Formats: sequence, structure tokens, C-alpha cells
Amino acid sequence: MIDIYTDGACIGNPGPGGWGAIVMTDGDVAHGRRLSGGEPRTTNNRMEMTAAIRGLEATPKGATVTVHSDSEYVVNTMTRNWKRNANQDLWPRLDALVKERKVAWRWVRGHNGHALNEEADRLAVAEAKKFMGKGRPLLDQAGPAREGDERMSTEREMTHLDEHGGAPPPSDPPSPAAPRLTHLDEHGRAAMVDVGGKPDTERVAIASGVVSMRPETLNLVLRGQMEKGDVFTVARLAGIAAAKRTWDLIPLAHQVPLSHVGVDFAPDAAGRVVITGTAHTTAKTGVEMEALAAVSVAALAIYDMCKAVDRGMTIGEVRLLEKRGGTRGDYKAPRST
Repeated sequence: MIDIYTDGACIGNPGPGGWGAIVMTDGDVAHGRRLSGGEPRTTNNRMEMTAAIRGLEATPKGATVTVHSDSEYVVNTMTRNWKRNANQDLWPRLDALVKERKVAWRWVRGHNGHALNEEADRLAVAEAKKFMGKGRPLLDQAGPAREGDERMSTEREMTHLDEHGGAPPPSDPPSPAAPRLTHLDEHGRAAMVDVGGKPDTERVAIASGVVSMRPETLNLVLRGQMEKGDVFTVARLAGIAAAKRTWDLIPLAHQVPLSHVGVDFAPDAAGRVVITGTAHTTAKTGVEMEALAAVSVAALAIYDMCKAVDRGMTIGEVRLLEKRGGTRGDYKAPRST
């Protein structure tokens, strides 16, 4: 039995990207093959697909394989027949590999502490960062050689050949089109985006933030000794309520029918509480703001519950970790270093 853990990363989406795959037999993590590569300009979805393709290429025909991926785009397309509106060059490659093997697909939640998913993510991010310099990728900084490096290097070199196979003059990578603020009209005035023409699709957003307090304050929280009551229960309810009322708090946000909102807390010994907010919907627009609102208001509720004993608490690091679904594709934040 072969297991493949895959992940893709992209800085900018589109932008420099990387993929990572861990291929192991019978659960032997120590002797599993670590494969990785990247491209100077790509998308997160393409890197997720490439990771699965390259992982399967490393297995023999006829093998029984389980591919573990945190990309709903890949897993649901292969198992639930999601429409293949993009990346038409990659799907046939993936289909051909699957046809020659007995492949099962397993979705794993990203940024959730799964050791092999986290390792695959680190491989992908490291590859993406190699292309952050101008001009050719920094191949001389690739680090220790891995199985398959020669082939990956060849692929990278080919991205610099012109249509006749010759090397073009050295130049910087093409610049992407200038981004446009969708909440401004042609006159620069604030406007609500019209999403009426978009299809209803399944969408997920995950955000996080951190409340830092004195360790002794956190001990009171964990022992349930705060005068106002159960801090995390109140904060969770506050976060859920905020997600449901995001359209009331953010002037140009749409009113989205939420199917699920989750708010979770992970305290540590240093007095930090990491808050994770998750929002799900099937709608015409995403729920990034709902996830961010849940985290932000949950953090404020923690401060309110604890301020009597620790007014020096800080709230920070609020950011979007991941979003899935929609016409713009998936997004995953680069791992903090």
C-alpha cells in the first residue's frame, strides 16, 4: 500500500509556485521519497495538481495508492466530477496516471497540524521561494539533492526556451496585469460588487488570529476562574454571531447564507491563544470576511472577559489562512517563518 501526501503553494496566485510530495510504502515515513519542484509563474491549483501528478509518477503501474491532499479542487474534481474549466493540460496527465493504478483520494484539512501535510507544505513553499529573485530561478540555492532533482531542473530550464527551442535574451519575468480594486467603480467611488451572474458554488474560508496575555491570566481562563464566566464559550458565541452579521459590519460585504461557522482556540504555555475561524457556504461570493470577522470579534470578546486582571493583553496576527472555491480558485497563505 502506497500513500502520497501532496501540497502546492503559490506566492501571489498567480506568482512563483512550488509543489511537494511525500511517497511512502506501508507507512514507512522515514524511508519515504521527498519530491518537490516549482515554476516561476503559476497558480496554487496548478501546483496542487502537479504535486499529485509527480507523486503518482513515482509509483509503479498497477499499485494501490492513496493520495492525501488538502486541495478540495483536486480531490473533489477527481471524486465528485467538479467541472474542469481550467488547467486543461494537466487533467489528462492525471487521468492517465490514475487509470493505470488503483487510486483513492483523501482530503486532509490544511494548516491543522497533520505532520505529513505540513512537511509537504514546507517542501512546496521552499520551492516557491527559490523563484522570488528576478530573472532565472535560483537553482544554485536548491539545497541538498533529492531523487528526481535532475528532471525537475530540466523542466525549469525549459521554461526559459522560446517557441523555437532557443534561449531568449535574459529578462525579468513578465509582470502580471495591474490588480484592480473591485469595490471601486470607474470613477473611483465605492460600489458593491454585482455577483448576480456568478454560479452558486461551495466555498470555505479559514482565518486565524492571536491573543497574547500573561501566563497566569491564561491559567485563570483554563481553570474557569474568570469572574465573568467561561471565556472560550463566550468568545466562541461572539465569533459565530459576528460571522453571521458580517454584512452589517462591513458596508460592502454581501449577506451570505452561512451553512457552518466554527471558532476554535489553541492556548499554549506562553500565554498565547491562537483563534481559528472557519466559514462555509454555497453561494455566489466567498466567506473570507466572515471567517476574519469571527476571529476578530472572538479575540475582542476574550479581551473583554479578561481585561479586569490583564489590561496589557494584545490582539494580532489576524489573517486569512486559506480559501477554497469560487471562480478565482483556491488560496493558501504562505507558512509564517
